[in-house]
Amino acid sequence: MCRLFGLSSAPRRSHATFWLLDAPDSLAEQSHRDPDGTGLGYFDPDGTPQVRKAPDAAYRDREFAREAREVSSGTFVAHIRLASTGGLTAPNTHPFEQAGRLFAHNGVVEELAALEAHLGPDLSLVRGETDSERVFALITRETRDAGGDLGAGIERATRWIASRLPLYALNFVLTTPDELWALRYPDTHELYVLEREAGGPHGTRHLDHSGTGGRMRIHSGDLADIPATVVASERMDEHPDWRLMEPGELLHVTPTGRADRRLLLPDPPARPLRLADLTGRAARSQTAGG
Repeated sequence: MCRLFGLSSAPRRSHATFWLLDAPDSLAEQSHRDPDGTGLGYFDPDGTPQVRKAPDAAYRDREFAREAREVSSGTFVAHIRLASTGGLTAPNTHPFEQAGRLFAHNGVVEELAALEAHLGPDLSLVRGETDSERVFALITRETRDAGGDLGAGIERATRWIASRLPLYALNFVLTTPDELWALRYPDTHELYVLEREAGGPHGTRHLDHSGTGGRMRIHSGDLADIPATVVASERMDEHPDWRLMEPGELLHVTPTGRADRRLLLPDPPARPLRLADLTGRAARSQTAGG
């Protein structure tokens, strides 16, 4: 399935290295199984969002891998895509940028025509064909209509989707220059969070995370001295404090670095999809890899 990773060291900026090509447990190795795109998003010191993504497996695009190696930001989001909707193009590759925010999603939402009709003129926010970018556009629209309150925008958008559209999963990571938001909904896919103290459990260690399937590897020497919150599709090291998010839980890492959580969607989707309900391509996107 698609893989998500998010990190916040706010209010401090940190340097992080994302291995996308040449580490033995890198995205490049896993991208032979997840061949539909890889992406990394972060923010410049002035808050300008930056996205580096390739609409094909990272091992086929050495330039992308070189650009994506080492970056500095208060927040990061990374994604490996197995396509469920949309072609293998840059506009369909995560993360997406809207209104100065970045978004990556793992799941399937159907009846996109109904979602597009609900978006109305705000469908102009969308550049590609994916359900993910349309979900993001609804969050962006609802946030604007809530006077810029991002938490309210996420709540309005996700409750509308959960109550009206066929839904298999709606896991996502959304970042601003100094905030990170993550949702796990419903219980279809796992999403873990680690509130990591400076230096880890021993108080002296940098961050060096690696997915067990070689999905991602992230290194940050700065996090020997800076606390951080990490969100990922799997536990990425042996730290004892990884916690599986509850179904329907919304995590918010604030600009001060505090990690708040609340049960945003306590009820299951009104129109839940089973794996057997998905098309071959969508089903593959939600099950492949390990």
